[in-house]
Amino acid sequence: MDQATTPRSRTVALLGASGSGKTTLTEALLHRAGAIPRAGRVEDGSTVSDHEPEEIARGVSLTLGVAPLRWRADDGHEYDVTLLDTPGSLDFAGAVDAALSVADLAMVVVSAVDGVQAGTHLAWRAAGEAGVPRVVVVTKEDKARADFHRVLDDLRAAFGDARLVPLELPFGDEAGFTGVADVLSEAGHAYDPDGRHHDEALPADVADEEHRLHEEVTEEIVAHDDDQLERYLAGDEPTPAELGRTLAREVCAGRAVPVLVASGTTGVGVDRLAELLCALCPGPDARTRTVRAGDTEVPVAPDPDGPALLHAFRTVADPFVGQVTVFRVLSGTVRPGDRLVNTTTRVEERVPGLFRLRGKEHEPVDVAVAGQVAAVAKLTGTPAGSLLAARGTPGTFVTAPPPRARHAGYALALDPVTQSDDDRLSAALARLVAEDTTLAVDRVGGRTVLRGLGDTHLGVALERLARVFGVHVRTSDVPVGYRETIAHEAAAEGRVKKQSGGHGQFAVVQLRVQPLPRGEGFAFVDSVVGGAIPRSYLPAVERGVRDAMAAGGPHGYPVVDVRVEVVDGRAHAVDSSDMAFRTAAAAGLRDALAAAGTVVLEPVCRVRLTVPSAAQGDVMSDLSARRGRIIDTASRDDGDVVVEATVPEAELTRYVLDLRSLTGGRGDVTVEPDHYAPCPEHLTPA
Repeated sequence: MDQATTPRSRTVALLGASGSGKTTLTEALLHRAGAIPRAGRVEDGSTVSDHEPEEIARGVSLTLGVAPLRWRADDGHEYDVTLLDTPGSLDFAGAVDAALSVADLAMVVVSAVDGVQAGTHLAWRAAGEAGVPRVVVVTKEDKARADFHRVLDDLRAAFGDARLVPLELPFGDEAGFTGVADVLSEAGHAYDPDGRHHDEALPADVADEEHRLHEEVTEEIVAHDDDQLERYLAGDEPTPAELGRTLAREVCAGRAVPVLVASGTTGVGVDRLAELLCALCPGPDARTRTVRAGDTEVPVAPDPDGPALLHAFRTVADPFVGQVTVFRVLSGTVRPGDRLVNTTTRVEERVPGLFRLRGKEHEPVDVAVAGQVAAVAKLTGTPAGSLLAARGTPGTFVTAPPPRARHAGYALALDPVTQSDDDRLSAALARLVAEDTTLAVDRVGGRTVLRGLGDTHLGVALERLARVFGVHVRTSDVPVGYRETIAHEAAAEGRVKKQSGGHGQFAVVQLRVQPLPRGEGFAFVDSVVGGAIPRSYLPAVERGVRDAMAAGGPHGYPVVDVRVEVVDGRAHAVDSSDMAFRTAAAAGLRDALAAAGTVVLEPVCRVRLTVPSAAQGDVMSDLSARRGRIIDTASRDDGDVVVEATVPEAELTRYVLDLRSLTGGRGDVTVEPDHYAPCPEHLTPA
């Protein structure tokens, strides 16, 4: 790694639906570039990206895979390309966000067999929201039922025809996929069994379509360059190289999305894909990256000679070397022994050694410069999403843009199996959350709760909890936070009398208990006159009332929204004490609740859903069946519908999973606590 490579560094995030072929394509690119001796297979668990035991067991990507390679391009330069292979499952969308936070280009991978899927829509949207340029690669063209033209039509229908620029056409489909036609140069490339191509005349069934597409694409490209457009209208068509340079600028600006075709299994089109990535992918200096200084966005120039600034976008707990931090150098140069400051935590970190990650393999390096991705071990004070800056530079006062908020809508309560597990649980969960910021930990009813994006997300997290950290837990559903309140006004007397010789206990407290409006909580009123209860004992009375409320009413749930008025009482000069009045007050409140009865209150949440318009009816019917109340609906420009409603929390236990089923995986939901409401009597928990 030398500083001259900064303009020719490329970081490419592979996005798309699960099973679309991202990992197989990554293997093919690595093998074709000579980074690995042979391409692994997902089915065998031998790929670079999917090396974690949980991934091998399931046969799918579950984490963000890092795979660097070097590519000697046709322009004579060597490019440093880092592929970021992301999971396709919605449960691991946090890995997609992490990859896009540092990517120069988003490669949206679409299966020629399955076409545009829910994961394709989500990948397209995620890249757009992150402001990352896109390219579409149609894979699996060699498989049965593959149809490039059908997929291209689906892409145009889903994302609009204006920005999609097909740059290649396949020679044949399914087993007959043997080469590609270059739309810009109008050349044909047939592939040998070793994955290398040679020029070949275009087949007759491809030539006419290719020529028509060449004219359409050329007109689209020159329309964005005044000089080329003037020449083109004068009859002087730009060369393929000139068209490519103009197209690269349009890709960088997000106004064009090239469509390519390849097979990760046979290698057809893979070398051209690598070539086009280097040519079309914006380099570090092509797009302005920003960090935040307070409320202000500050541009960062990718200058190898500038002050060091690193973006730590992924951390992983390695059982052998401890925490591994993967970062991209935004500015400057970093070497082993450098001291950096975490701009968020203000913790100073020393870089003990640098390496490149290729799956689970560590390749030591001496230096990392602006634009490159590298890794370092044992930065324990740097969670994912942090910035690291050189000491004493203005960069120590900036922070990374916040990641996209992902709602952790699926939760499980955790119970440690042994005391040893209990002792280590908190620290282990903290390290899991540092690795994956879409996980969250909180406490409900005195129990530890782990929240994530779905059942698979939490299942994998708990497997890692046991395998990496040695902490074993049992899981159960999270208890709903029911509450109680008194049904109507009641009066009661609490009495403590123990006078059997010696110092006794004596206290009498008369209470009037009334319901308060929802959300008012608790009000304590002193109406004692004539000193029946000395004022020094009133704080003990209030503590006793609060103790009884927290202990629960007749149904066993904490009591809220009550007004407790102390109206009278009696004290003894010798035998009264704080404890006596505290005990008497608690007994009095319990008697009042028993006499008047209580109403069980259930938590009601405000939900905000984003769903395809075609699924709106099913979603709203399902909300009604869950006792939901629709507050508002609004249509978006992209065809989705935003629905806002209030729904009882008890109806939302598995809602994130049910919503995916209703919307084909395209629905999104956020849930926030809103208020408490009386629970219907027939649904009141026993």
